[in-house]
Order: sequence, then structure tokens, then C-alpha cells
Amino acid sequence: MILNSIEQGAGPSVILLHGLFGTAKNLGVIARGLAPHARVISLDLRNHGDSPHNAAMSYPIMAHDVAETIAALGITAAALVGHSMGGKIAMHVALADPTLVNKLVVMDIAPVTYQHGYDAYAAAMQQLPLTPSLTRSAADAALAAAIPDATYRAFLLNNLILGGQPRWRVGLNEIRAAMPEMLKWQEPPGAAFPNPALFLRGGNSDYVRAASQEKIMALFPHATIKTIENAAHWLHADQPQAVIAALQEFLL
Repeated sequence: MILNSIEQGAGPSVILLHGLFGTAKNLGVIARGLAPHARVISLDLRNHGDSPHNAAMSYPIMAHDVAETIAALGITAAALVGHSMGGKIAMHVALADPTLVNKLVVMDIAPVTYQHGYDAYAAAMQQLPLTPSLTRSAADAALAAAIPDATYRAFLLNNLILGGQPRWRVGLNEIRAAMPEMLKWQEPPGAAFPNPALFLRGGNSDYVRAASQEKIMALFPHATIKTIENAAHWLHADQPQAVIAALQEFLL
């Protein structure tokens, strides 16, 4: 699958991969921070943004999408930056074909299986009546009970297209069906990434715990793990300048 992409800047290639329910535009602050020094390409992952929908949503399949899209863009090797689900995809790309990835940045996710999911959020979005008169404020109010965090509701509502017959841009049916698969982690057998890697974790996040760091170093022996203080899981939203500075230092 060739993924939709947004490109800006010139220089060494940097590919940005967003998290679950996100789009290429969600990493815009990072793209703008790197674009003066790099060719920054932000991808919509399958079932997200303006990329095609498909029921298959395992990490090896989504990693193949990224590799196929990189090749279609005429790039032989690039730096990969992925947040959350995008970070897991980036790790799979790097482990499956290290020649394609000269540097790797993984933001607030580890190569482990997670227990928490977002199925209830996807279910609430599916149950929203998509009537022609629907407004964003009405949709926000309807989702408030199931999704109490107003900031996260606003993030999810970026996927709602209003006007005429409202619709969700994100593939909710495909994502709900694949949710158990997306919580898993299974690296390619015998894989280890030989190139530099940077793992950024939010200081207020529990996604990258001390117990995960041994697994990170086993698969990515040249990795550095850095904490972004006063940041939760969406560390690039909480501390954009600190994240951009860390990326510039590592990538450029």
C-alpha cells in the first residue's frame, strides 16, 4: 500500500509516523522544526488520514506499507521518527530492513506487548449518530461521557468530517477489529538494529518503564534512552521545543 504523504523542506530524508487515531498533520510541529534542515515526509498510516483502508493491520504489514512508500518516493535510506503506534511500526521497519533506516527515533513506546487499549473510544465514535445536522460541539458533548479528557476528544474529533453527510476519516471498523493485534509486539526472529537509535520517553508517562529498557537495548544495542521532563504520552504536544531540540541534536 502506498501511503498518503505530506512533504516539506530539503536535505536528508526524515519520515514521520503518527500514532493511533492520528494523521500526518498531527506531527506538524516536529515537521516544521526539522524542515529547515531536512526533507521531512509525514505519512498517513493505513486506515488513517487520507491513506487507503484495509482490514489487515498487523505491524509487519504496516511496516511494509512504510517501506513500500519510501521506495515509491525514490528514497534508498532515511531516518524514521515514530510516536506510539507509529513508533512500533518504525521499529519493525528498522529491524526488518536495517539498510533502509540510517537513524531511528521512537517516541514513548517500547518493543513490548501492552495491555491497555482504546476499544471503548472507538466504540463511542462508532455509536455517534452521523446526522447531516451534526456539529462539532454536539459531537464533543455526545462523546464526553465515554471520553472524559477534553483534549483527547478534540484530538479524536480531528477525524470527523462535517458538511453534507458526516463521516469518520479514520477506519473505525478496521481499527476495532485489529486492536488486539496492535497491542502485541513480536520482533522478526534474530533481529537487531545496527544503527543509532533514540528512544524519547515522557517523564509523566508509564509507556516506557524501567523493565522495558533491557528489551530496548537487546534489539537496539546502539540506542540512547532520554526522558522529556514534564511530558506525558503526547510528549511532542506537551514539550514541543524540548522534543525538537532532541531530534535536531540526534538527526541533523
